[in-house]
Parts: sequence; C-alpha cells; structure tokens
Amino acid sequence: MRGVGAGRWRKVASQAGRSVAVWAVSTLTMLLLAGILPDFRLRSADGDSATDIAVTAALGAGAFGLLSALVWPLLVRLLLLVPALVLGLLVFFLNGALLWLALRLNPVERGSADPETAVVVAAVMSAVASATGAALTVRDDDAYRRRLYRLADRRRRRAAPPCPATPGTVFLQLDGVGHDVLLEAVNKGLMPTVARWLGTGDGSRRPTHRLTPWRTDWSSQTGASQLGILHGSNHDVPAFRWYEKERREVVVCNRPTSAAELQRRAVDHAGHDGLLADDGASRGNLFSGGAGEQALVLSIAARRRSRENRSRAGYFAYFSDPANAVRTALSFVAEVGREIGESTRARLAKQRPRVSRGGLYPFVRAFATVVERDVVVAAVMGDLLAGRTAVYADLVAYDEVAHHSGPASRDAEKVLDRLDRSLALIEKVTEHAPRPYRIVVLSDHGQSPGETFRARYGLTLGDLVRAGCGLPVPRRAGHTHSGAEARAAVRAALRRPVEEGAEHYRPQRGSEPVVLASGNLGLISFPDVPHRMTKEEIDARHPALLPTLANHPGIGFLLVASERHGGVVLGAYGAEIPLDRLDENPGPLAAFGPGAADVVRRTHSFPHTADIMVNSFHDPADGEVLAFEEQIGSHGGLGGAQSRAFLLSPLALSAPVADGADLAGAEQLHRVLRRWLEESRSPGLPARPPRERAA
Repeated sequence: MRGVGAGRWRKVASQAGRSVAVWAVSTLTMLLLAGILPDFRLRSADGDSATDIAVTAALGAGAFGLLSALVWPLLVRLLLLVPALVLGLLVFFLNGALLWLALRLNPVERGSADPETAVVVAAVMSAVASATGAALTVRDDDAYRRRLYRLADRRRRRAAPPCPATPGTVFLQLDGVGHDVLLEAVNKGLMPTVARWLGTGDGSRRPTHRLTPWRTDWSSQTGASQLGILHGSNHDVPAFRWYEKERREVVVCNRPTSAAELQRRAVDHAGHDGLLADDGASRGNLFSGGAGEQALVLSIAARRRSRENRSRAGYFAYFSDPANAVRTALSFVAEVGREIGESTRARLAKQRPRVSRGGLYPFVRAFATVVERDVVVAAVMGDLLAGRTAVYADLVAYDEVAHHSGPASRDAEKVLDRLDRSLALIEKVTEHAPRPYRIVVLSDHGQSPGETFRARYGLTLGDLVRAGCGLPVPRRAGHTHSGAEARAAVRAALRRPVEEGAEHYRPQRGSEPVVLASGNLGLISFPDVPHRMTKEEIDARHPALLPTLANHPGIGFLLVASERHGGVVLGAYGAEIPLDRLDENPGPLAAFGPGAADVVRRTHSFPHTADIMVNSFHDPADGEVLAFEEQIGSHGGLGGAQSRAFLLSPLALSAPVADGADLAGAEQLHRVLRRWLEESRSPGLPARPPRERAA
C-alpha cells in the first residue's frame, strides 16, 4: 500500500510540475508579446516595475488558462449547431474574448489589449501552451493513458446499454490511394504503421493484416464506390456527374441534394439501410451508411439544421480543447502557405504536366489535409472510446493533393506519411477502448497520372463534340470544372445545399448536346430526345460525330446503344464490337485490362447511361490517361491505377475472397464488409442476412 501511495503522489507531483511549467512558459510568452505588440500592454499608464509587470503577466496567463479550461467546453456545447468550418474560424475570436476577460479579471488591475491584438495574443498563447504540454508528456505513457481513460470513463458513463465484449470494427478509407501507391509508400518507408501490419522489413515481425487488391466499377470515383460499399448498391451511377433527361437535371455526386437522392435510391434498391445501421458511425463520408452518428456527411448537409442531424460527437471531442482548435487553425494557415510555395516552385520550374492551383484551391487543400483530417480522426477516436460497433471514416487528403500535384508527387508522398500517423494514433486509441477493435483500411479507387486532354490537344471534349455536330467551336478552349471530394467535405462542413433549381440544365438551343466530364470519362447527352439515343439515331442526326470521336487519338473507346446489337463499343478505324462479343473480341477494350468488358456491359444496363459514353486514351506502358477535367491525377473511368484499389484487413477476419478469385466491384466489397461485421457480432456463428429496411 505504501508503494501504491507513493506512486500516486509521484503522479500528482508530475502533473503539478507540468502545470507549473506550462504556466511559466505562458507567462514568458505573454511578456514577450507585450514587448513586441504595441497594442498589448501589461503595465499601467504611469509605468510599473519589472516585478509588477511579471506579476501581471503571471496572473493574466493563469486566468487565461483557467478560463480556457472551464469556459471553453461550455462555449463549444452552445455552438454545436454552428458548422465545423465556421466554428474552426470562430476559435480565434472566442479565444481573444477569453484573453480580454482574463485581463479584466486581473486583481492588480493592469493590462489591456485591443480586440484585434487580443485575438493574436490568445492564438499564440494557446499554441505555445499546447506545444509545451505535448513536449512534456511526449515520453510519458502514463499521462497519455490517463487522458484516454478519463475520456473513456466519461463516455462509458453516458453509454447505455453497457458496451458488448464482442469486437467492434473501424473502417478507414484512404481516399484515392491505389493498391500500387500503397505498396510503393510502404517500400519507401513512408507508411511504417502499414508496413508493421504487413510484417514487411527485416522479417522479424509477423504480419497482422493481409493486403487484397480490388477492382472498381467503370465509374472509379468516390460517389459510385462509397455508395456501393456503404449501402450495397451503386446501380444507375454511371459517372461522377450525369444528365437525367426526365428531370432535366445534372446529378453530381458531391452535391448535397444529389447525394441525398442517390442514398435514397440505393436504400430502395438494396432493401436495407446500410452497412452501419447497427450502432454505427459515419465520419467524413458522402453517404451515411445508415449510421445513427454522423459528422461531415454530405447526404445530410442539405437538411435543415436540427438536434437530430448536428454532428456533436466529432466537433465537441475536438473543439472542446481550445489548444486543439488553434493548432488546427494555425496548421490550416501553414498548409495554405505550403501549397502556394509548392505551386510557385512548380510553375517556375515549368513542371509538366501541370494544372492551375490558384484561386480558392489552396484553402480547399488545407481544409482536406488539416481540418477534415483532424475533425474526422477526433470523431473516430470518440467513437472507439464510446465502444460503437462499426465506424466508417473517409480521409480525403491524398486524393485532393494528387489531383493537382500528381499521384507520385512529393506533395502526395508527404500526405501519405501524415495519413500513416493518423492510422497509428487510431490504433493506439483502440488499446484503451472498452471493447476490442479490428482496423480495416481500404480505398475507394486509385488515381492514374497524365496530362489533361485540353493541354495535349488544345481543345476540350466539349469542343470536339461541337465540331462533330457541326456547331461553332470557341477559338480558345475553356476550363472544365473539377469536382474533387474535398469540396464535398467543405460543403458538409458549411452545411451549404445547392440552391433550388441550380442543378437543372437549360440548354441555349434545344438540340445542343450536354457534355460532362468525370475524370477521364466523358458523357454526352441530347436533352431534346427523351430516351437514350441509339447509334443509328445519332448517325442520322450528326453523321460525323461518332467517327470524329472514335478516331481521335485522345479517345480510347465509345459506348452507345444500338438498334441492331443492343449496345456496341466503338473504336478507331471503324471498330464496332457488340457487347455480347467482347469476351471473344475485346477490340479497343483490350488495352484496359481484365474486367473492362464486364463493367462496360453493366453500365450499359443503367437507366441513366448517357447517349454516348467516352473513355479517354490509355497507355498501358506508363499507365497514363487523359483527363477531361483539369487534373493531372485523375479517376472516374477505365485505364491504369485508378481502377485498382486496396483492402487491408486483419488476419483474424476471414479471407475476402477465395484464393485465385478476384474482388470486383463496390457491391461485392460491401458484402465482404457486412460478412465481417456478422463474424464479429457472433464469433463462430454463420452470418445472418442483412436487416431489411423498415417500411
């Protein structure tokens, strides 16, 4: 007992010592800022001695620290309905208000600061205090565990019923990280956590996970993949964006209203609520998966704010600590500066291929790589400590950076290193969770490199279509809008639905085609024809259009309906292969690898497949494609690494597929993940069928 008591006293003394150290560093920081900033004063108008100034600084720093600890959590609770991104920016002003109040409460009645200066001083002091505390506890495992245990105890006291002893599962989606990119990062030492799980290195470590490649659908993008993974159906999702003739509407996967509609259709088609319907949490995703707990989920962003759809778990867990919020805000600013510097360097070096990275892009990138990552990881940590059965989270950082910097760029590699650190942090938290957890890491697609169609040929796909239709072509090719997943996360954070009517297409002339791009996949629709046009109808209206497209060197193949064959694939030099003969004669699909014929036939069966589906050229030698959007790392169609995603699963779970079999399509992957949840729910018992959606 004496030893236990002595140990407790040592812990108390250690905590007290750290608190005094943080207070002392905060006091020195306040003194330094008072000497630098002209509008921040720690002395009276008549002047004071150095001792009086030091006492003022010490009391001010102490009052600021106490207010931050006591008042800040209450402020965050009051502001839970404020969007996450707005709350992150509001942190600066709230911290400044707390500092102003701390100076007012100072018993020696000295010290003042202008409102703008108070914001700066509070931000610097919070960051310094956080860094000091982290430095003092970085090697103190006991302190780290105590913080986790305290958080776990608070969550367990709120939880009802008690957490089951069966394993939970956390699914972490590394958006856009292809199978080969992951292996290359492991070999380069960029992802030591993944390397340890795979048992790579000196051979002394035993693997705990298996790595399985999986092949995406033709639409190799998050909207189609995640809808299939989370809801079990991505039927009738032909691309990232497409035109629906009966509604005269362009559906875009990362628009809140479109995401909500796609989720509704998937639930109806699959007949159940989704992968996460049983005590699940959805974090940073396009779709909910049927989860009861949601944060930064796009499909609910179009709803009116209410207590039911606010994202309390992730935001409060993160923003309740003002130092965390300030650190994220400062990291956000640093990331904006880093992107501006990297893009300037690439422009001065005349790097090729290269796309524009100006405008709002530096802020979108910073949101994806800093804010979204921090909030989502914090939310996942809270879910683990709350003992939720299933958690699915999407980290979009790599995908956003690779679109503009390239899949194998130095920028993208730095992001992979940071993602690995997030995996290590989450793994550490599982050790303190109230139930065991299995960590499954996966991607929704890869990315294929290559310059843009516009950069190589000086015209867009829309220009080429207009030329084939005999319509005027602009002398100067315009930019094609790029819709990456990070913009969806920004919309979810801001809760900004698309304005009513904004998705409806109103062509200037009724016969003009609608041309849309989804990576290196193009879609051409004729809005004045209510049905899907056949090859024969298109030839009769625009005899030069299909030959112009099929024979262009930047085009790989076309898919069109046919009165004679049902559907045909068209290629250069008059190639025309009926869909039912692709297995024996793949024609232009031969360059796109195994499974290409299957996904093309499946897309042909969709009700909203475009009149003409266009896939860009693909060079199998270097894996390059030509994006119809302004991206030098793209996905959305067939060709190269974009169609080859990965699944990293614990060996404790059954093998995803039998030896020698392929894991193909997001819907099959959904069935695998559901099977694993059933295995974890009832170890040793056969999996039950999915729960049907309530009428």
